[in-house]
Amino acid sequence: MFKGVNSPVITILKDDGTIDYENMERHINHLVEAGLNGLLFLGSLGEFYAFSDAEKRALIDFAVKTVAGRTQVVIGVGHTEEEQVIRLAAHAAEAGADALNIVSPYYFGPPAAAAIDYFERIAKRTTLPIMLYNFPDRTGSDLSPEIVREIALRCPTITGIKDTVDNISHTRRICQAVKPVRQDFAVLSGFDEYYVVNRISGGDGVLCGLTNVVPELFVKMHTSYERGDFAAAVCCAEKIAGLMRIYAVTPLFITGMKAAVRAMGLPISTDTRAPGTTLTEAEDREICAILADLD
Repeated sequence: MFKGVNSPVITILKDDGTIDYENMERHINHLVEAGLNGLLFLGSLGEFYAFSDAEKRALIDFAVKTVAGRTQVVIGVGHTEEEQVIRLAAHAAEAGADALNIVSPYYFGPPAAAAIDYFERIAKRTTLPIMLYNFPDRTGSDLSPEIVREIALRCPTITGIKDTVDNISHTRRICQAVKPVRQDFAVLSGFDEYYVVNRISGGDGVLCGLTNVVPELFVKMHTSYERGDFAAAVCCAEKIAGLMRIYAVTPLFITGMKAAVRAMGLPISTDTRAPGTTLTEAEDREICAILADLD
């Protein structure tokens, strides 16, 4: 169900901290028209941790309406409270979303058996397909290949994973563990520069931040790979590898990604919810210089 190049969409804010729906609409339309395979709202880059339930529900309604069936809509419903996950999942289904993205329980990372039980309980109480979200740097626990395999065997409505681990061998081992028992189970990397090696390893693509900045470049890489033009795909991948420097410019990478979107021409604020920091002039210049290198 999940494949190709997908974007964890930034949540654009005004300088007063409220959601900038006008520029959100412009940004969403750009991503859809570029040809991305899917859009994730309220992921990490979408600052899911920083919004109230009412704000999330309003954004979900807006996102589904704006995309209007032109590409796949995935909604992040991760939360520390399990019942809140269920409630937000129900709202996403009612709004017309295509799938859910659910991060593993965070703060106190559960042991393997508890993690498996957690996702199995949620899968039984939701109607939409589910993408697991593994981000151990933020959750404090890892969805290992063995855990993912067991979840895939138990839960037919859990149909993929976003593996945000900066070690492609982890993602490769998930492919090797799961694909023999669930060929339909999609394995996406959360790191932009891993598209090619993800595909070589048996995976299905990426769900990554720089798609907000250069979606056309990612689409060109994916279509080139699909048609067997590997030289063109590698050329795109090399450019993406250079753009990875953007992640290290600001203390919170979300701020840097918003600055990069602005530098590409969308006149947005780079404001982020706490614990985001204010973009400095030096950081802004550095991001612009990185993008200039791409040209």
